[in-house]
Amino acid sequence: MALENGKNNHFDKLEAMGLDERVEFLNNRLKETAAYAYEHSAATRTIFQKAGLKPELIRKMEDLERLPIIRKADLIEMQKQDLPWGGFLMIPEDNIERIFISPGPVYEPLHTSTIRWFRRSFWAAGFRKADVVINTFTYHLSPAGILFHEGLRDCGATPIASGTGHTEMQIKTIQELKVTAFVGTPSYLLSLLSKAEEMGLDIKKDLNLKRAWFTGEMLTLSIRKTLEKDYGIETFQAYGVTETGGCLAYECEEKNGLHLMSDEYAVEIVDPKTGKQLPEGEVGEIVVTPVNNKTWGLMRFGTGDLSCLKKEKCSCGRTAYKLSGIIGRVGDAVKVRGMFVVGKQAEDVFKLFPEIVRYQIRINRPANRDEMTFICVHNEKEFDAKKLSEELNKKFQDRCLLKADRIEFVPASALAEETKLMLDERKWD
Repeated sequence: MALENGKNNHFDKLEAMGLDERVEFLNNRLKETAAYAYEHSAATRTIFQKAGLKPELIRKMEDLERLPIIRKADLIEMQKQDLPWGGFLMIPEDNIERIFISPGPVYEPLHTSTIRWFRRSFWAAGFRKADVVINTFTYHLSPAGILFHEGLRDCGATPIASGTGHTEMQIKTIQELKVTAFVGTPSYLLSLLSKAEEMGLDIKKDLNLKRAWFTGEMLTLSIRKTLEKDYGIETFQAYGVTETGGCLAYECEEKNGLHLMSDEYAVEIVDPKTGKQLPEGEVGEIVVTPVNNKTWGLMRFGTGDLSCLKKEKCSCGRTAYKLSGIIGRVGDAVKVRGMFVVGKQAEDVFKLFPEIVRYQIRINRPANRDEMTFICVHNEKEFDAKKLSEELNKKFQDRCLLKADRIEFVPASALAEETKLMLDERKWD
């Protein structure tokens, strides 16, 4: 049952449990998961044995470093070698309620109708019984459409099983059924609104859209501003991974990071090369171990997505730590002096300085020390290079935790428009 508790409007008591209690709760679930998966999943048992581990050695989050990371390519190959479940299924096949298929293909028997992965994320976004919601995620093959549908029902809302496509019909549906909320991707909502305006509709007057919930695609600051300021639509986002069952993190009303579902998943931020866990604020790969069901024995799944942990207290009253957001993929990052610099993060910083019309980040390693140089093209010949460099370096350090060793301003002819934005020139002996 959802709770209405003064200012703090939580779906259940688990959202506001004390930090020590939360850690103990997760560690207990993690111990149970390791023991159960070892006993019931042939693939998990083999993984443990190859690592020289017994399940009782997994007692807390830090112990997960002992296990290898399983990535999507590994899962696909394991299912090919042992069709159809790759040895991860932990229940009799005739007890499976549903099977979904994600690109790969990956066969996913983990979903059951008794687990509601997305209810908290919709509740935090303000979805309630009065809402009529157009759900534009697909209802076939992948789990997205039906899982979101169930999460909306858990909040009392009325979902419309729409899916994508048929834009004009979607707009007519939104108008005639007085739809109050949208579930889908930011780009699809923008395309719907653009088409509605082409049809002569005034979004604020002719439509009743009040809120939108997104996943599967980055919600940029510019798109959020357009939707909220220009169209009056409140925006929220969540992060999920189909291979592990659902919602891993979601935004509250503060919209300053995504609260982890840390009673349902053990979520690590790790160095993708070593698998070692990283401290708060450092960028790394999101690695997930579900601790919320006894169907699917997958442990330590590497998502390939990059983020970092935020541990500061949130005024919404939820106590789970946050992800800062999805800032790129593993292949987009370059490690400099032990820290990942992600192309998307760098772009966000340089966008704060529109006078820098082109740039390149170059990484070298003279004298066995990483050095990072910004090569910049300014739109004017006369400017205070020293002041601009200091401001740029401060903003970059705030966002990426590193400073450039040098910032050079060059004429436009010295840096081609199609140049690679991050250039790693280090030579490794």
